[in-house]
Amino acid sequence: MQASLFDQGVTLMLVGMGTVFVFLTLLVVAMTVMASIIRRFTPPVAEGVSDEEIVAITAAIAQHRHKNS
Repeated sequence: MQASLFDQGVTLMLVGMGTVFVFLTLLVVAMTVMASIIRRFTPPVAEGVSDEEIVAITAAIAQHRHKNS
C-alpha cells in the first residue's frame, strides 16, 4: 500500500529534524571537548594591570587632552 502525501511529509519532517538534532548535539560535544583541550594547554592569564601600564595610560590620556584642547 502506498503511503499518503501527509505520511511522507511527516516522515521527511522527522528525518530532517532528527538529522539537525544529531548534528547540533555533536557540535556541542565537539565544542565542549575543544574548550577543555584549550583550557588544559594554555597558560593561566595574569590578572590585573601593572603600575607602569597605569602610568603610561594616564600620560597618553593627558597628552591627548592637552593636544585636543
